[in-house]
Amino acid sequence: MSFFKQRTLSTGVLIVGFLFTCSIMLPVVGLNKPNAIDLPSRLLSPSSSHFFGTDGFGRDIFARCLYAVRLDLFVCAVITFVPMIFGVVAGSISGYFGGWFDTIMSRFIEMLLAFPFLILVIAVVAISGPGLTGVFVAVLAIGWTLYGRISRAEMLVIRDQEFVLAAKTLGFSTTRIIFRHAIPSLLRSNVVFSMSDFVSNLLLLAGLSYLGLGVQAPTAELGSMIAEGQQYLSQAWWIAVVPGVIVVLLGSGLSMIGDGLADRMTV
Repeated sequence: MSFFKQRTLSTGVLIVGFLFTCSIMLPVVGLNKPNAIDLPSRLLSPSSSHFFGTDGFGRDIFARCLYAVRLDLFVCAVITFVPMIFGVVAGSISGYFGGWFDTIMSRFIEMLLAFPFLILVIAVVAISGPGLTGVFVAVLAIGWTLYGRISRAEMLVIRDQEFVLAAKTLGFSTTRIIFRHAIPSLLRSNVVFSMSDFVSNLLLLAGLSYLGLGVQAPTAELGSMIAEGQQYLSQAWWIAVVPGVIVVLLGSGLSMIGDGLADRMTV
């Protein structure tokens, strides 16, 4: 099936790619700085000079949204794909060797998954203080477990397949068998799952920032921008609505990419 014939995948890539490209390119061409305060221009409605209007400090919502998209995508990429790499390696090794090592690793993963994830994140943020440090620590510490469980289950099947047995017969090292032969075969399910995990992390970051526990002012972040705009809903709805729409677009685009990859990888 052709890539461009997969409407779900191509639409998702188009949405996310467009937002990401704008966030990268528009600051280069002299877009207003996201934290530039202009009190005489506060609470202006969307116009040709301010596409998405201005907030209570006269800051350009369009510029802030673009910078927020860039920040959110970067943070979510780190807290999604770094745990994925670690989880895939740990789960693959556990499933390949089995025995006591697999038992210990499985019980450890189950112990981590038993903790309510959001409560754990809030607890870490409360200890480290509001900001991205707590978010990185908490998500990186727990986020790999689901990838580890998926990879272990896949490896339990792959290790008995003919191409792995043939590699053993040829005398290939265990490291080569795991990393060059087995892991590429189990990446499909992990990559598909990573897209839904990316959306979850996006909503987690926005939610924490909305509560004042994530990205701190004056840094532009979609969740914190929604929180800042609440008090102006009756007179300047665009302050909160526009970042909310962008969160929905990003989440929808990433979900479409995940669905499209699932369809493409099963062909």
